[in-house]
Amino acid sequence: MKLSIIIPVFNEELTIKKVLERVGEFKKNNPLYEVIIINDGSTDDTHNVLIENKSYYDSLISYEKNSGKGHAVKEGLKIAHGEYIIFQDADLEYDPFEIKSFIELIDKFSPDGIIGSRFIFSKYTRSHNFLNKVANRFLTLIFNIFYNTTFTDVYSCYFCFKKSLLDEKNLITQGFEQHAEILCKVIRKGKIFYEIPISYNGRTHDEGKKIKFYHFFTVVFRILVERIKS
Repeated sequence: MKLSIIIPVFNEELTIKKVLERVGEFKKNNPLYEVIIINDGSTDDTHNVLIENKSYYDSLISYEKNSGKGHAVKEGLKIAHGEYIIFQDADLEYDPFEIKSFIELIDKFSPDGIIGSRFIFSKYTRSHNFLNKVANRFLTLIFNIFYNTTFTDVYSCYFCFKKSLLDEKNLITQGFEQHAEILCKVIRKGKIFYEIPISYNGRTHDEGKKIKFYHFFTVVFRILVERIKS
């Protein structure tokens, strides 16, 4: 298995089918990719939409209670068989067509990890909330200083990496800060990393965006803790 695409889902009945359709476009006729869905306690019609579209994914884990994105990701990692892992959000902020660019880079260089950057965007990016953008820049600066890297967008959810560089049993976080924990652990163990441009259609909180301003502090804390532990 070349690539495992892990899609955590919570109350995304309006977008999840389109995400699956777009992932399915390049997965079609290619047995080297698997799609894993984790329905993390959705209370809308997400579960029914998933059941009605079984042909688009290989595995479905469904929970009655919402336990957070970090928990969902960890459960997906437990059953993933791919040499590489990539996370796909279910809200269409990130277009699944972009995964093709990651695959092309994997085939060409076999990197340890690839980050998709919203700030060197390929075709378009939706205007950000100014404070969100400042927070992202600050997080990236802190990360680059502590890990001697040159990324432009470390908190893009599009992060692809070799599964061998991460033992999911060692993950301790359950919330949005888990992305930082995974990134820190993989960067610390790997050697060859790339960044590629991606397009971004970010949502507002009124449109369903779930990450909040206070998550910034838990992310910074996690980056510092992981650096101290290494």
